[in-house]
Formats: sequence, structure tokens, C-alpha cells
Amino acid sequence: MSTQKPVLIAGAGIASLLLAHSLRRSGIPFRIFERDASFVFRAQGYRLRLSAEGLEAIEEVLDPDTFKRFWDKCGKTDGSKFTEFDAVTGEEKESRIAGQQALASRDGKVVGIARGDMRRIFAAGCEAHIEWRREVTGYELTDDGVRALFADGTKSVEGSLLVGGEGIRSRVARQLSGGKLKVYDTGARGIHGQAPTTAFGGLGEGVFIIRDDTHPDGSFALITNVRPGELDDPSVRFGWTMSAQPGVIRPPNDDHTIVGKPAADVARSLTRNWHPRFRPLIDQLDEPEAAFWKITCSAPSGVPEWPNEPRVTLIGDAVHSMTPAAGLGANTAVRDSALLGRLLREAGGCKPGVTAAYEKEMRIYASQAVGQSYATAVRQFGIKIDEEATRTVF
Repeated sequence: MSTQKPVLIAGAGIASLLLAHSLRRSGIPFRIFERDASFVFRAQGYRLRLSAEGLEAIEEVLDPDTFKRFWDKCGKTDGSKFTEFDAVTGEEKESRIAGQQALASRDGKVVGIARGDMRRIFAAGCEAHIEWRREVTGYELTDDGVRALFADGTKSVEGSLLVGGEGIRSRVARQLSGGKLKVYDTGARGIHGQAPTTAFGGLGEGVFIIRDDTHPDGSFALITNVRPGELDDPSVRFGWTMSAQPGVIRPPNDDHTIVGKPAADVARSLTRNWHPRFRPLIDQLDEPEAAFWKITCSAPSGVPEWPNEPRVTLIGDAVHSMTPAAGLGANTAVRDSALLGRLLREAGGCKPGVTAAYEKEMRIYASQAVGQSYATAVRQFGIKIDEEATRTVF
């Protein structure tokens, strides 16, 4: 296959952009197709915690200057484990996941970065290769290449490889796997929120779980990372995420796409009996930024196999969606980007055997990550996925 044909990438999320960055450094042409109108078209979600593996994958791909810019943007927080509090009494308690999850990823620090910041840094130098408002609905193979198909009925230029990186509703994933890749609705829901740093003064620096076991429908918890050096600056916002057992957080009409006041009102209602130490996190909530989210997961049994297609493959949530319980989703996605980018660079472009080698290695670490994420979510949220009976998202 000619390396002059570009690698086509569906979606402009963090995995896709990191892969594009890798291709750019290798001199391999590429095009990115994103259904949104811009990077700020939708909310970017909660701050991401980076594992040692995720951080190493990012460092492998970025040039030294870009990695320094990325590293400088990351927050570094002391504390290698969660500190857990009882939301109602304010007392510290033994964490349900204490000892099960090491948080520090480098130099004894918990390293995190906002998803939006990560996307902007990864996109540096790649912006001219992004086509906005281009929703990929599938693909067609040509004699020696592939074309992406768009929702408006048009087709892309011919590429050497199509990489489906457009998330849990990936049409590329469904077509490539013949329907074997499924994403399950766990029934659990969450809320993202943010507040001025001054609202977090009662916690101090660290990574915290504030858990409430008094709700009649089940327990729920708020998780936040309080970084040093910014607690006295009211212009800075820290984020938190609330997650719950199925049936506790109830978006109106179960519409998890709702943002703003309805999400803020549910958060206020759930936490009305919380200890004064934690009330500022909710009372000072930036109402327009509050958002519901649906907790989904790929098959706990692991990434399934499908007949390899040398000209099409998948990265990120398109192939292995995870619950947020173990913080592994984004970290596994960037490992995909580093691995696939390295194999393409070593082969000098899309050559026979590249996607097969990538998928073989990816299935091992991604299946382990999905299993760990699901097991942690079972303990935290009380969810259970029956792969024969549980409703799929897509």
C-alpha cells in the first residue's frame, strides 16, 4: 500500500489526536474527521488522572518541547491513595478501595490534566488536517485502500488505513467487528461539577472520596483532586465527579445529555444532609457547568476477536469502553495511540501485518483494563453486567 495515501481517523478525541501527533512526527499523512463543529462544541468532562503507563505512552509520542508543555499543564498532587470521608458525619473512614489502587504515577505525585487542555496540546500542528462536521457512519474498501462514509452521503479521499476512534457509538467499530463489540448500560449515572477553589478549603491537598451511604436507593460518592498552590485563588475552578449505584442519580426522563440547572438541582437534593465541611462544594457549584453522565462498559469478558482487516482498526472507547471506577479509560486509549503509531512508523506506513500486530497486543492490555475497571465498579456502584441480558447502549 502506498504511504502517500493518508491514514484516515474517525473522531478527534484524545486518542485520535495523539495518534495524529505520532503520524505527523513520522511523516505519515493523515486526515481527521470529527462530527462536532469545534473542540469546544461539547463539555469536555471531568479531569483525567494519568497512570504511569498512560504518562509513558504520551511521553513516547510527543516531542520533548510539547511534552514539557503538557507536563507543565498537568497538576501534581501529593498522596498515593484516596482519603475517604463520611459525607454526613464528616469523619474520615477506611476507603473501600484503599490499598487496591495506587494513584501516584511519577515522582510520588498524582498527575492529572483537564481533557480539554489535553486535546489542545495533542492537536498542536494537526489542526489543518481536521475536517469538522464530518460524522463517519461507516467505510468502504477499495482495491488497495479505504474510504470513510459520512452522514451527508459523501465519501472521504481514499486512505491507506481507517482508524475508528469516535467513541462508544462508533459505526466503524460496529461494521468492523460484525456487531461483536458492544457497550453496555450499567444503569449507574453520575454528575460532573466544578466550583471555585475556595470551596475546597475544608479538604486541603489530596485525592478525596466523600461517600454517602444514607440514600434509600443506594450509596453514592463524590471524588475530587485538590491540587496545591491554587486554593486561595477564587478565579480558578476545581472539578468533582459524583457517581452512584443504579437508581440513585436520576436525570429527568433519564436524559443524561442534560446540562446546567437540572443536574445542579439533583446534586443539591442528594447532598442536602451533608456535613458543613463539604457543603461548599455543592453550594458554590457553577450551575451552567453541571452535567449528567451515563456509566457504560464494554463486555467484562474482554475485547472480542473479529477477522482482521488490514485497512481498518480501532482505538480508545470505540474498542474498549470502561467505567470510570479505576481511572483506566483514557490511559488505555493513549496506550493504543502510542502502540499503533509506533508500528506504523516502524513499517513506514500502513503495511500488511500492522493492524493484526496492533490488535493482538491491544487486546491483552485492554481486556485486563476493562476487567479491572468493571470489578472496581462492581464494588463501588453495585452494578452487574449480564452480557446476555443487559441492555446495550449501541
